[in-house]
Amino acid sequence: MNQKGKLMITGASGFTGRHACAHFLKSGFDITAVSRKKMNFEGKIHAECCDLTNGNDVNNLIKRTKPQYLLHLAGQNHVGESWSEPVSTLEANTMSTAYLIDAIRKENPTCKMVIVGSALQIDPGSISSIPHPYSLSKTLQVLIAHSWAVLYDMDIIIAKPSNLIGPGLSNGVCSIFAKKIVEMEKKGTDKVLEVDNPKVQRDFLDVRDAVRAYDLLLRRGQPGETYDVASGYNRSLEEIIEGYRSVTKGDIKINSQRKDLIKNNSAIDPIKLVNLGWKPNIPLESSLMDILAFHRELMEKC
Repeated sequence: MNQKGKLMITGASGFTGRHACAHFLKSGFDITAVSRKKMNFEGKIHAECCDLTNGNDVNNLIKRTKPQYLLHLAGQNHVGESWSEPVSTLEANTMSTAYLIDAIRKENPTCKMVIVGSALQIDPGSISSIPHPYSLSKTLQVLIAHSWAVLYDMDIIIAKPSNLIGPGLSNGVCSIFAKKIVEMEKKGTDKVLEVDNPKVQRDFLDVRDAVRAYDLLLRRGQPGETYDVASGYNRSLEEIIEGYRSVTKGDIKINSQRKDLIKNNSAIDPIKLVNLGWKPNIPLESSLMDILAFHRELMEKC
């Protein structure tokens, strides 16, 4: 990627988006940060408001900015909300991607794109095993991106991240735990976390390592390929809580309904990224400490 290239980041006000803006700004790129609502960003970042589910608005956005690179992070990422609002989830995750890619096809077809999918997407050939509308929306998102890449010979790469953690506002389980721990610290009550099943396993990766992976994919990723962005290790929620125990004062108790082992069987392996020269740099303990520090600082401001 050329220095000071024009990079558009969608979902810029979100958890990953803010980390991405900071990373690419530091690297010297001309950033257009796209969000649904007007936001302020630190540094020389050009902020744009756009409803990505409105095709005309997206076309006008791309005409004005003509990005050379796109990191598409925007979307609806809450599984529960996808059950109650399946159509709006499809609009946010699937149609927004179609509008963006097609607008770029018309205005700047040489733009290199990283479309961020999800570890919860499935093989479209296994549609009968789809677990929820969110998975459907991300599966269709990736299918559209691959199709435009093939049909119009566009430079599109798919990134499939695992559970991203780190400092910042996030709906992820590590942030939920940290927020509750900090609240209990402030109240001086016993630290008790309600967990349905602490034996559930997931792959956790620091968001800052994920952003470095997206950077590498924009520079060296192969068009048409899908890259898993993950640590490569499964950890149970019990291990996460044990990690918090190691960096906080006092014990953390777990109230749970179930304790049967549920392994993470999703096929996600970062070997293709590793072969490009990437590896995770931030250990789990550092991520958890940073999450706690963020929520403690946030609590002090309240």
